[in-house]
Amino acid sequence: MKALFLIFHGFDPNNGISKKISYQAKALEASGMEVHLCYMDETTTKKRMADNTVIADYGNGFLGKILKRTDFSSVVSYATGTHIDFVYIRSDNNASPFTLRMVKRMKKAGMKVVMEIPTYPYDAEYYAQGIGRQIMLDRLFRRRLARHLDAIVTFSDYERIFGQRTIRISNGIDFDSVRMKQSVNDTSSELNLIGVAEIHRWHGFDRIVEGMAQYYSQPQSRIVRFHVVGYFFSAQDETEFRKLVADRGMEQYVLLYGKKHGTELDRLFDHCDFGIGSLGRHRVGIKNIKTLKNREYAARGIPFIYSETDSDFDNKPYILKAPADDTPIDIANIIAFQRRLTVDAQEIRNSIAHLSWNRQMATVINSVCS
Repeated sequence: MKALFLIFHGFDPNNGISKKISYQAKALEASGMEVHLCYMDETTTKKRMADNTVIADYGNGFLGKILKRTDFSSVVSYATGTHIDFVYIRSDNNASPFTLRMVKRMKKAGMKVVMEIPTYPYDAEYYAQGIGRQIMLDRLFRRRLARHLDAIVTFSDYERIFGQRTIRISNGIDFDSVRMKQSVNDTSSELNLIGVAEIHRWHGFDRIVEGMAQYYSQPQSRIVRFHVVGYFFSAQDETEFRKLVADRGMEQYVLLYGKKHGTELDRLFDHCDFGIGSLGRHRVGIKNIKTLKNREYAARGIPFIYSETDSDFDNKPYILKAPADDTPIDIANIIAFQRRLTVDAQEIRNSIAHLSWNRQMATVINSVCS
């Protein structure tokens, strides 16, 4: 069976989203499929690619900007010419007359077509960032598009999205790519927290800073540091976060590293003891979500905190749940939780063996293609 994995943006092997896509494609291959990746390459001109082959070159002008969002005839031609059986679309929240026509043509050619919606609901995220106009067309056409799909893949607990049945899976882990934490640190005098993300308001890292300010408002025998790894989604977000750190006098305790990967990231995880997941999903109207970051922390073998509902982790002994509001995080509570924790890194990692990408993508295939 031949599969086409279709995305509407670029593909950079060092980018977190692209890594996830490569792991999903690898899992489809592990199930016996021949997988082809279709993506945009804008390094020189705006080109639509299938693996390493250019299937459409839109140039660099204004017309090219329009065509990359409206012309999907090359995708359909490639899929039919390559005899694709199964199409896995990663939604860019871009339902339109053009994506609708593409899916209709794929279905007419006999292909099974599913669409992954990475985050749902997503409207509030756009409006919170002041870019709600970007999904106006999507809001008009997403139900019509959904009707022509075989299913929508979601990491939420919704049984139907836009009127279409869902295949509910979890964000998965490629265990070969995530190294488990190697060291057991002495936390009797120092506790190191780590938050790794492309940082948005909904990560709620400000709640940790506020909590640390409260913690250090009185003399403390135990040092707590927060290691922030990753880049900020916007310059304004970074400016506001740095100002908060400075205003609260936390510069020596909140350390910003920028983006790290490979051995540098591995060393940071070895140095740190406790992970900081999302603490502000309520700010964009999301209650239930299965984030990739929670799974990465567990694969690393470290305990962590988050505030959303994640049915894969909510009852795990190494999870500390925070209230889904804007109150400062109680740092003393994190210290107490970490001190009484009895599971080790290997046990944490073993607890998510069922969340491998191979198992998650097999659920999709079995639901649509069997």
